[in-house]
Amino acid sequence: GNSNVLIIPGGAADTLETTSLSFVHLIQQAKQRLWIATPYFIPDLKVMGALQLAALKGVDIQIILPKKTDNLILTLAMKSYVAELSQLGISFHQYEAGFMHQKVMLIDQDICCIGSANLDNRSLRINFELNSIIECKQLAQEVDEMLRNDLKLCRPYPEASHFWPKLLSK
Repeated sequence: GNSNVLIIPGGAADTLETTSLSFVHLIQQAKQRLWIATPYFIPDLKVMGALQLAALKGVDIQIILPKKTDNLILTLAMKSYVAELSQLGISFHQYEAGFMHQKVMLIDQDICCIGSANLDNRSLRINFELNSIIECKQLAQEVDEMLRNDLKLCRPYPEASHFWPKLLSK
């Protein structure tokens, strides 16, 4: 078809932190919508700042995270970021139909990022990862439909309401 594709490799030997920079750039490009599905959400300061600015611009930001994870420490850490960004109107959803492991970003109506990188420090700086940024309206429509179906299998991400879970997440 008529698509533009950019492959973004990243890893420990990448002195530019290309994965993090590409995520920041994509988040900054969003004008109406930024939908993300990721199993691990522990963004670095650059990505956090980009998400905060996008929320302040009024971008519709929906983030799908798994209910079932494979690491309690990471789950607790994610809750801290969820709590902070939720205050800006970013909507977090907890996927309840098993372990969700997709890494997808949908920007507006025509750009997708699909790959192996999570939104966490290991993926952004340590692990060797490969993402594709695809500009294609048809693929974006398919990703939109997939994420809408996933959202039907979610509930709002629960807030830590008791002292100990709040403290542990910090």
